[in-house]
Amino acid sequence: MSKKTFPLNKEQLEAIIEKYPTPFHIYDEKAIRANIRALQQAFAWAPRFREQFAVKALPNPRILQILHEEGAGTDNSSLAELVLSEASGYRGEEILLTSNDTPADEFQKAIELGAIINLDDLSHLDYLEQHAGLPQVLCFRYNPGDLMEGNDIIGKPTEAKYGLTREQLFEGYRRAQEKGVKRFGLHTMVASNERRTEAFVFTAKLMFELAVELKRRLGIHVEFVNIGGGIGIPYRPEEEPVDLKAVGEGIHALYDEMMVPEGLGDVAMM
Repeated sequence: MSKKTFPLNKEQLEAIIEKYPTPFHIYDEKAIRANIRALQQAFAWAPRFREQFAVKALPNPRILQILHEEGAGTDNSSLAELVLSEASGYRGEEILLTSNDTPADEFQKAIELGAIINLDDLSHLDYLEQHAGLPQVLCFRYNPGDLMEGNDIIGKPTEAKYGLTREQLFEGYRRAQEKGVKRFGLHTMVASNERRTEAFVFTAKLMFELAVELKRRLGIHVEFVNIGGGIGIPYRPEEEPVDLKAVGEGIHALYDEMMVPEGLGDVAMM
């Protein structure tokens, strides 16, 4: 059973209420730092591991600053989020723009910042080139379709508008190569509030298979594999938190088995 603790006693809370009008949010900085350090420790084996925090999950500049101090990057889905990332101290390839129905000014801001651009539709490639130019680092978001079951929060991948099919993915990388892009990553996002170790490990397996095939078919040596997020929390007393150590160990074993023999042992994890 997971244990819930509140970081303040009644007297401390009443003292805060005297100073700040209610309602307000209280964030536990100590717990935030402990959580991201636990995640980083679970992936300490991985080359250049970096957590890309989804700004839309908590667009609070102070929280973003704390996470940056702990070595995180950001995942952004709007112009406002890109501006927040910049204002919070993030620079260059610490910033990732995950595009969905993206207007030109968002692409332009991402290019200005030197961000990694992550496309989730094949048609975005030409639009990006026409309205903003191509980035230094480009990746595509993979939709695994019926290979993943999804859940009630994020839905089923087969019904989602997000991401490229396997066939579209290889077409996207091939066309980007022809346009002169030299540096690539690989991305997916298929889970939300997931607590099962095997779900994260299976996602990594799918992505490692794609990374190997990209190298074999197109000669692309991806710089990173981003397995998305969706790390859940125990909302109910009977639920257990994600076993980050087990997740890290499971993905590490697959990395050594699938990536290293293919000469991909330098690929970063996100």
